[in-house]
Amino acid sequence: MVLQSRAVPRYTSYPTTPHFSETITSKTYESWLAALGSTVEASIYLHIPYCSSLCWFCGCYTKVIRQASLIKSYLATLANEISSVSQKLNRPVSVNHIHFGGGSPNLLKSEDWETLMAHLKSKFHIVENASIAVELDPRNITKEYVSALSRIGVNRVSIGVQDLNQRVQIAINRIQSIEQVTRVVKWLKGNHIQNINIDLMYGLPHQTVKLVLDTVDKVVSLDPQRVTLFGYAHVPWMRHHQRMIPEETLPDIVEREKQAIVAAERLVREGFIKIGLDHFAKPDDNLSIALTEKRLRRNFQGYTDDISPILFGFGASAISQLPFGYAQNLSSIRQYTDVVHRGRLPITKGHALTSDDRIRADIIENLMCYLTADLNSDNQLIMEAQNKLKNLIDNSMCRLNEGRIEVPESSRHLVRLVAAAFDDYLEGGKGRHTSAF
Repeated sequence: MVLQSRAVPRYTSYPTTPHFSETITSKTYESWLAALGSTVEASIYLHIPYCSSLCWFCGCYTKVIRQASLIKSYLATLANEISSVSQKLNRPVSVNHIHFGGGSPNLLKSEDWETLMAHLKSKFHIVENASIAVELDPRNITKEYVSALSRIGVNRVSIGVQDLNQRVQIAINRIQSIEQVTRVVKWLKGNHIQNINIDLMYGLPHQTVKLVLDTVDKVVSLDPQRVTLFGYAHVPWMRHHQRMIPEETLPDIVEREKQAIVAAERLVREGFIKIGLDHFAKPDDNLSIALTEKRLRRNFQGYTDDISPILFGFGASAISQLPFGYAQNLSSIRQYTDVVHRGRLPITKGHALTSDDRIRADIIENLMCYLTADLNSDNQLIMEAQNKLKNLIDNSMCRLNEGRIEVPESSRHLVRLVAAAFDDYLEGGKGRHTSAF
């Protein structure tokens, strides 16, 4: 049965970013940093907001760059921000996960990577065998570049593919061949970077079930450790370049749901384990092990085995997560640079977590990770679930039994709808979101 789709968040945080407010300032964030315990274990995310060309499907904060000097300038600002945060901490911090996102981090030159990693190591204790992940665009990678990444300790790579059909690629302004992707995978494995994830999308313009399956089959033949299968988020009111995609070329709700279900079934048949909503991993992958051991988490980078309670976000638009709440950097590169160079932390908004937020965040994260959550006999939450989920419950798309909410496997792709029932901010109507599947 296909339901009328609702627009709901992806729940990589709770509350979600549309509900952040400007009451959280750099002073707030500084006080949070100062209040951290004497021994801190954390993760780091670094945002590189530049691309060599703009993909029309992209929902990330990025801009096209032509001058290499701008990259150098941005990296200098990034280094200053890293130094400022480490000074505010004034205590030893161990880092076990580092993630470079964008944009296209591979716009950095080999020497840029070496300088940036050296700076990070001078300000934080990077633990031995830390996970160091980089998002890569396979269209402009060389064998020598892959070798440079290996030398600085990169051990996990996510390759953006999305779809391999030329008509779809033209419609999203991202032309790349399976041969390009194959070469990059070969170079990565030749440099002992075996932890390879490939990003795919459904719901793109002109996509059909057949085309999605064809891309899945080609990607599986490359033997990645993980595959992510995201639903295209059409948000032209937020990302104006998406207006280049005519809405009449997008699959309708029925077709979109079929693409999600059939592609997931194919990946499972090929030996991948379903991880939450949209990740798939080999049985021996860290995500699969974390799922089995109940250590799976969800953060701004998606599903992870990272259990660190602290995430430091560096760069324009990056979000930090501390036990006290969320703090987001300025998105404007010019404003971000100006504030950092004046010696201030570039915080523009955020959210201080309440006790109710923490309870709801735990429920939502458990649903997103395990398809089930204990409502802890909280009568208010149980009543909310009964009222808001009545349609799904009546259609056997979720169950509420003795204070436990469960999403059956057949409704996994609808888990965001179930999670939304516990979002106390969503009904206020602030922020616009994307289709639930």
